[in-house]
Amino acid sequence: MSIYKQKKRWKILLFIIAVLIVTGSLWYSNIMVRKIAEKERQNISIWADAVQRRADLVTYTQEFFKSIEDEERKRVELLAEATQRLVLAENSEELTFYSEIISGNTTIPVIQTDAEGNIIGVKNIDFDTSLIKKLEGELQKEFSIYEPVTVDVFGNISYLYYKDSRTYTEIRAYLDDLVQSFISEVVLNSVSVPVIITDSTRKKVLEYGNLDPQKMKEPAFLSKTIEEMSSQHDPIVIDFAGQGKRYIFWKDSYLLTRLRFYPVVQFGIIGVFLLIAYLLFSTARKSEQNQVWVGMSKETAHQLGTPLSSMMAWIELLRLKQMDNDIILELEKDIQRLEIITDRFSKIGSPAKLIPENIVKVIYDSIDYLKPRTSKKIIYKVNLTPKKEIIAPLNIHLFEWVIENLCKNAIDAMNGVGSINIDITEDNKHVYVDITDTGKGIQRANHKDVFNPGFTSKKRGWGLGLSLSQRIIRDYHKGRIYVKQSVIDKGTTFRIALRK
Repeated sequence: MSIYKQKKRWKILLFIIAVLIVTGSLWYSNIMVRKIAEKERQNISIWADAVQRRADLVTYTQEFFKSIEDEERKRVELLAEATQRLVLAENSEELTFYSEIISGNTTIPVIQTDAEGNIIGVKNIDFDTSLIKKLEGELQKEFSIYEPVTVDVFGNISYLYYKDSRTYTEIRAYLDDLVQSFISEVVLNSVSVPVIITDSTRKKVLEYGNLDPQKMKEPAFLSKTIEEMSSQHDPIVIDFAGQGKRYIFWKDSYLLTRLRFYPVVQFGIIGVFLLIAYLLFSTARKSEQNQVWVGMSKETAHQLGTPLSSMMAWIELLRLKQMDNDIILELEKDIQRLEIITDRFSKIGSPAKLIPENIVKVIYDSIDYLKPRTSKKIIYKVNLTPKKEIIAPLNIHLFEWVIENLCKNAIDAMNGVGSINIDITEDNKHVYVDITDTGKGIQRANHKDVFNPGFTSKKRGWGLGLSLSQRIIRDYHKGRIYVKQSVIDKGTTFRIALRK
């Protein structure tokens, strides 16, 4: 018993050490994960702030270019006003003033036509006016982006057609590149942030990045992802001039998401490894124990064979000398019992042949054998009559061995004085045999340990009876044997559960 107490202490100690190691590892890993996660959050925060600043810059630039556009329109209108007033100039000063306004336009391309569209004047135009006499076709389309300005001189109507200046066109192209590069940089971000850019409806996706292209085709996935992004962070809103609002939805990077679950995954991997290691060592230990049991049983059967043969010869010699016949009969019973025991040992390690037997009769036969060989102060009680039949697949010799072991343990627990009650019950699938004694009982902590080899409370016991009984019931009969209940100083009940 001290071996198993020591073994249990070692198990507890090793378990505590394992818990400390795992806890320490998880604690340190968690600290590292938190630091990396915090750094990742900082990077994402910097990214989001940069996106917001860039968005503000794009919005500001668009507003600035809108103001330039308005200014160019005003300059054309001023040019038209100056053209009208030039004709009406009353003195040379006015004439010079309006002429300077008209000649001061060096950037805005302007075409002046009459009411029929015939070109009557151009400014800042890079084509040959001698070849093109009328504003039509592609040229008219090019100069019709904005409404023409009407010039009325004494009822003679003419029109000033204009388009964006070369400088403004170049700046506008730069703005478009700026907007496109902004969207591309948001999508292809360096911190691997999943991002979706939608239109003002928040449903139509314009661009996305760091998301599975196949899944993005699924409306359910898209809706769920946008909802998830909205719950994590408020979307960044950008108002593109002439294009409406754009919403930038984003969420934490996959790296940050993985880092959150890393300690749990690590703990799971360690747990699986320890479980596999335990199962492997446990299987190896059980296999080794089985080999020891089989080897010991075979050797015991072999060693018993020689004295049994000799004893049978002595019985025949006693008969020839006409010794007391009752003594000879008892000796023959013991020799037959030894033969059964030898047969039991020889069957250990070999497949047991199970035959449907009346379990009530088998138990009565076992008790009949034990009664004359145990103290008369032991009272045996079976709750069923010998005539009752309960059929179960048994190997009689091995099952009788279990009954004998349980009864002998009960007798030792009662110090040779008390009663042994055997209750046999059944249901549709199982037969139950409960063996109850009035002995000293078993502590709850030892209910499982009693079946371990070497566990015993006796000073001169080997501690093999219950272990052998468990193997016979579990391995050969595919049943169960366990401590059903036990009360200190009142008794113990062992239950055997067999399949019908």
